[in-house]
Amino acid sequence: MTVTKNSIIGDVLDKYPHTAELFFAIGMHCLGCPAARGESIEEACQVHGTNADELVEKINAAIAD
Repeated sequence: MTVTKNSIIGDVLDKYPHTAELFFAIGMHCLGCPAARGESIEEACQVHGTNADELVEKINAAIAD
């Protein structure tokens, strides 16, 4: 699975639970909330004022290891 800005956070976390630390690091502490699990990475980054491209790059690097 390649993660993109359109990937749903819940799907990423289900397949790669260790990526939660990357979401936490940018202030996304509500990962268990039903709304957050259904949001795309891009939508969540907009709400949290963070760069979706940078997060996606970090996630893909973490899952490639």
